Amino acid sequence: MAQYYTTMNLKSRFAPSPTGYLHLGNARTALFAWLAARAVAGRFVLRLEDTDQSRSPQIYEKALLEDLRWLGLNWDEGPDIGGPVGPYRQMERLDIYQKYYEALLETGQAYPCYCSAEDLAAERAVQRASGKSPRYGGRCRHLNEGQRSDLEARSIQPVLRYRVPDSGMLTVPDRVWGERSYALADLGDFVIRRSDGSPAFFFANALDDALMGVNLVLRGEDHLSNTPRQILILQALDLPVPEYAHLPLLLGSDGQPLSKRHGAASLRDLQFYGYLPEAVRNYLARLGHHYAETDLLDDQALAAGFSVEKISRAPGHFDVVQLQHWQRLALQALSDTQLWEWRDLQYALNDAQLWKRLLAANLSDIENGLREKILKAVSEDENLQIQFVAAVRANVLFPEDAVDWLIRCFADEAFAALEKEDTAIAALAETPAEFWPLAAMLLQQSAGDYRIWTKTLQQESGLKGKSLFMPLRAALTGRSHGPELAALLPLIGMERAQQRLHTAASVLSEARN
Repeated sequence: MAQYYTTMNLKSRFAPSPTGYLHLGNARTALFAWLAARAVAGRFVLRLEDTDQSRSPQIYEKALLEDLRWLGLNWDEGPDIGGPVGPYRQMERLDIYQKYYEALLETGQAYPCYCSAEDLAAERAVQRASGKSPRYGGRCRHLNEGQRSDLEARSIQPVLRYRVPDSGMLTVPDRVWGERSYALADLGDFVIRRSDGSPAFFFANALDDALMGVNLVLRGEDHLSNTPRQILILQALDLPVPEYAHLPLLLGSDGQPLSKRHGAASLRDLQFYGYLPEAVRNYLARLGHHYAETDLLDDQALAAGFSVEKISRAPGHFDVVQLQHWQRLALQALSDTQLWEWRDLQYALNDAQLWKRLLAANLSDIENGLREKILKAVSEDENLQIQFVAAVRANVLFPEDAVDWLIRCFADEAFAALEKEDTAIAALAETPAEFWPLAAMLLQQSAGDYRIWTKTLQQESGLKGKSLFMPLRAALTGRSHGPELAALLPLIGMERAQQRLHTAASVLSEARN
């Protein structure tokens, strides 16, 4: 099968079943199909395969569209915007399918099958016991009209099966895996219409691709065995056959199928955690596809660098550490103003439950308006917002991190309620008690000048390096690592800083309790 499209008419698609939230493996498939189209100014189609009505409530269709838009994908044709070859929901295309069922019946390439589920299970059991691969034996192939009428009189609703040739080979080219050959006798006659009248995947998926002009199908390698059956259908109906490119599986870092235990399984999970869509696009684009560039790429560069030939046959391994790397790059690409106006950060700033969790040891502070007090102070001073973001941005991966640092900088008495790291507690415990009043006095004398303060404190206390800076950071922030103290000190302010230095011993005591 030769490539028959040009870079001017490439048309790809993403055709999910809206039966749950969008899995990361499917999200990568959607991204690859979108990049393939955008790389050559082609068209990208979104189609919903919603024939499993019991598992396709409206909530999942709505979530699917929302999640794809959040990822940054747009489509040229789809269920929400229409297009020249719609409709784009399979349940709205049943009349179209019926026309082609009748065409196959008329030519004898399809036939009704009345076998029960029990009959088919028994047949498969016998085949397995004899070491054969399970396949339909074709018992209903040769029923005459009288036999069919008798079965229908018993109210048995048949499925419709495609009649696979008894012999021959079918060669299936694949842009990722190369050519594969299939013995037709091994395929068995497969179902193309269920007993309830709804189309089976093999049929509707292939027919929709052909009728919608899709000429490049990117999908998971779990569909490799479906492809020969779908090509047979299209050839029988004299419809164009697209090129196929089957993507390797997406696994967790442990080599097992991706699931919740790896930290995220769906695109909605990543949104919930606060990942930026730019980070997710850059990471997913590199899972099983090679880019020479190691920097964060915009959409134009991602598309320009995409090629089906760069897709690996090896499984992609989802690694949350690598995803966090791209999250950090995406955050650093934002200006200070953009970072402060980050939508997810704004949600977090207004999430009282998050503040309560961060201050779990002292919930009354929330009730007494701590959150409102801090946000009011910051919102009234744009310079303070930018100063805060500039100070903490290198230590923020998620909105929750920014809220935590906001509290650590601007909380007064509630500071004692914040979680203290074990290393910070140890640093406080190892510091002589006389160090704290000295540090507070010298801070006052230095008028808050960080360089003068720490230089004088080093001379007066005899402490230096880690022994000096670790306890100061622990007393002022409750953490052993974080943003530069020189940048945090103006945010914390003289009054709060002195209070924290004076009460370092009591903070230690409370933390131990």
